Amino acid sequence: MNKKSLESWSPWILLALSILIWEGLCRAFNVSEFIFPSPSRIAQQTIEYRDVIAGHAWRTYWVTMVGFGIAILVGVLLGFIIGSSRLAYAAVYPLMTAFNALPKAAFVPILVVWFGIGIGPAILTAFLISFFPIMVNIATGLATLEPELEDVLRVLGAKRWDVLVKVGLPRSMPYFYGSLKVAITLAFVGTTVSEMTASNEGIGYLLISAGSAMQMGLAFSGLVVVGAMAMIMYELFSYIEKRTTGWAHRGSQGE
Repeated sequence: MNKKSLESWSPWILLALSILIWEGLCRAFNVSEFIFPSPSRIAQQTIEYRDVIAGHAWRTYWVTMVGFGIAILVGVLLGFIIGSSRLAYAAVYPLMTAFNALPKAAFVPILVVWFGIGIGPAILTAFLISFFPIMVNIATGLATLEPELEDVLRVLGAKRWDVLVKVGLPRSMPYFYGSLKVAITLAFVGTTVSEMTASNEGIGYLLISAGSAMQMGLAFSGLVVVGAMAMIMYELFSYIEKRTTGWAHRGSQGE
């Protein structure tokens, strides 16, 4: 197996080893499934409750994607505004940083009062927790445009708008895809947290219900499903990134 093949298979090898060790420890120490279920018990309950899990997973998925889509629109717009103006960068960036430091779970009760129990709080929580990485990376990509390059383009007759749109935005694409891979995982976290307190559907609701019924295998199944959905979306963005921004990774292609 060459180095490239080993790198591509390494996550799966590590996952398999982790599952084997987990299963072995649970069997060796006879750990109760009510405390820490084994992978085999989780798989068993996943198959047993597959229809229920699938229904809740679909709800969590599409709610997350709606909130994530809004986060992309708002994040790109704010990032473009902040990154294209030094004044906007100095004025808005610190405020956005302070806002991002606020625990998003604390917003859920407020959103419930405003929008009621249902998809509204879940969508908005997914949006609030995921738009910041997108905004920061777009703003950083535009704000760090080399002054020398901008001067050369100005001499050639390019206007500020031309520099931002034709050079700044393409240059920000690697930052953008990097932010998407971070933001999508955060969006699933936001949706799940909201569903745990403000919904009667979704994986978050399933976690609370299964925990209350002491069905820890089912609760872990929900966690596995959320992790799988996030991983699939992460890999999708990685694939798109490699196909559209190969020029940014040319230095590592020969390794």
